[in-house]
Amino acid sequence: MKKQKIKIGLFGFGVVGRGLYELLGRVPEANAEIAIVCVRNVERHRTTTPELQFTADPNEVLDAPGIDLIVELIDDAEAAYTIVTGALRRRLPVVTGNKKMLAAHLPELIELQKEMDTALLYDASACGSIPVIRNLEEYYDNDLQISVKGILNGSSNFILSKIFNDHMSHADALKLARELGFLESDPTLDLDGWDSLYKLVILTLHAFGVYINPERIFTYGITHMTDADIRFALEKGRRYKLIGHAEKTPDGRLILAVIPQLISRNKFIYSCEDEFNGVVIKGLFYGKQFLVGRGAGGHPTSSAVLSDISAIRYDYFYRYKRMHSAELPEFSNDISFRVYVRYNTDDDLDLLRFEEIYERYYSDDNRYVVGKVNLRRLHAIREVMAERKIFIAAYPDD
Repeated sequence: MKKQKIKIGLFGFGVVGRGLYELLGRVPEANAEIAIVCVRNVERHRTTTPELQFTADPNEVLDAPGIDLIVELIDDAEAAYTIVTGALRRRLPVVTGNKKMLAAHLPELIELQKEMDTALLYDASACGSIPVIRNLEEYYDNDLQISVKGILNGSSNFILSKIFNDHMSHADALKLARELGFLESDPTLDLDGWDSLYKLVILTLHAFGVYINPERIFTYGITHMTDADIRFALEKGRRYKLIGHAEKTPDGRLILAVIPQLISRNKFIYSCEDEFNGVVIKGLFYGKQFLVGRGAGGHPTSSAVLSDISAIRYDYFYRYKRMHSAELPEFSNDISFRVYVRYNTDDDLDLLRFEEIYERYYSDDNRYVVGKVNLRRLHAIREVMAERKIFIAAYPDD
């Protein structure tokens, strides 16, 4: 697709969609322009951006004459799925940032790309401005992958940074993140770890060649973190980071989880602050590689979208090389690890079924335990833990 000017059909004109429009105006080398935009509120956008053509009819974009590719940047996963599949069936290349939609439908979308011989790119769906997916596809494809983990959600990291660095309350940090446009329209996606989960599913497929349904992965966020939990971290010289973690064990199992972790100062991601994402990729021979960049906000994410647009211009496809490996790891939740748990009643401890207890504190207003629990058990009781407002964090030895 090496024509003079790429004409884009755009879905969504929120923070990222508008950021892309502004970016295209400042990067003439992209040789791309937005021809038509599909939005819910046409009149509002016509008033603020009269130079663009807006419509509320998706088919008016998909069937617009002269359109070269579709860019999907809406927050409705079901609608995004309809748009993306509709575009691919019309043999229109697609760039999308909808990680929830991708995490739910990746196997089907991969097959549809092959059938239609049409590219679907989504570097913007995981880690904002960091080209993690393309690096996993192209640079790290020749080594034995051991793990991919890190801060995959810039919004939660921004909130935690304000709490630990600026001593802001959880509520004030949340308010500031919302004012700056860092939060999803539904903030529980950021705070409860779901946004990180969807990104982890995507990265795992490219890193290990295995698709894991999001429902099988233990996911817990920072919604129930309290001042007592923050004091514990400070007393131990650590800080919380919400971490997505995929690791291949020596016996060929693949362990995945999204959970707050008590990070020590000697870890790369300890100093990854504000809305930045930080991803540590570990291979058998190259060791650890640390990628860091802005993971929230309109311009950082739209820069990843623009990179995908440029890649499509030169007929780039994801090849999903790891999926063709001779031996693929098998997903498992059967692993035990050390955690910090702040609980409310003895029934909460019975619920978690600690295998070992290393430290325990009990007072009128605060109760916590440090001990070993099983990931499979945590996955089974996740909803009950959330209902009881239990806070849990992985507590690595180093």
